[in-house]
Amino acid sequence: MANGQSARGSAMAPPIPVATAGVAGRHPAAAEPCQDSGLPPTPGSIHDNPYSSPVQAEESVSSFLAAALQLTSTSDPDANFAAAEEQIELAARRGAELVGLPENFAFMGDDELRLSLAPALAERCSRFLVTMARRYQVTLLGGGFPVPAGEGHTVNRAELVGTEGQLLARYDKIHLFDVDIPDGITYRESATVTPGQTAPPVVDVPGLCRIGLSICYDVRFPELYRHLAAAGAELLMVPAAFTAYTGKDHWQVLLQARAIENTAYVVAPAQTGVHYGRRQTHGHALVIDPWGTVLADAGLSPGLAMAPVDTGHGRRVRAQMPSLQHRRPALF
Repeated sequence: MANGQSARGSAMAPPIPVATAGVAGRHPAAAEPCQDSGLPPTPGSIHDNPYSSPVQAEESVSSFLAAALQLTSTSDPDANFAAAEEQIELAARRGAELVGLPENFAFMGDDELRLSLAPALAERCSRFLVTMARRYQVTLLGGGFPVPAGEGHTVNRAELVGTEGQLLARYDKIHLFDVDIPDGITYRESATVTPGQTAPPVVDVPGLCRIGLSICYDVRFPELYRHLAAAGAELLMVPAAFTAYTGKDHWQVLLQARAIENTAYVVAPAQTGVHYGRRQTHGHALVIDPWGTVLADAGLSPGLAMAPVDTGHGRRVRAQMPSLQHRRPALF
């Protein structure tokens, strides 16, 4: 498929061009749309659940295209910004209204260089997101870029920017990747990155949906996504630079789990390929629906995964599989 996408069957939502998205087959929750009986909600219905608030239930259903971009970023910011704009423009031309850039979209290189570039790069990244969102009239996520945070440290920051260039939400990554990978590579993100101290936000974007933010390694911490679901998130953004070694076994299954257990869409932009030295990432930017179905997969090459998001479908899944209502937090 063009731009590294892989088609996976027939569409579950309003059809879009085959070259735009890989979409999997229908699942039981999408087979027969629920009809509103017009009767008042009964006790215990989704209308009484903090995970599906009355305000949410009364709002109109939205449907739009979401694109998870996939890049092979390097230590050359100029080249990275040019590659990012190319994919943003492509997504916008294909009709995307929500576009996500991966973690480290502006820079992937050694720590010393990142620290030296961080003051200028942080400002440039924020300006870039504003310019791109306005130019292409998309809601744009910058999935993670370095912002100075004291001597020898940065934070890893994501920013969500609206179509008029307004800052909608900001999140500093709270879980840092300090891991010894069995392939012999050691990662110590905390050596030069300061963890965020604020829970990730959920923002209600007019015309789209309620969007919750996270970054990469966060995906291994389900409680973070429970927080986002409790705050009303209908779509979870998971921009990443997932290692090739762990990604082959964990990336897709973790994202599907987060989608299923929170009955929310997942949009996961990704880095792919070899970046510098031995640093290699997994690729496979994904869009996943609340049933856990992979709607689009960008494969291994730079490009994008693009698919429809239908909030009405998400609410039907929550009604037909109401696991969030059945939680028993008092016992834990």
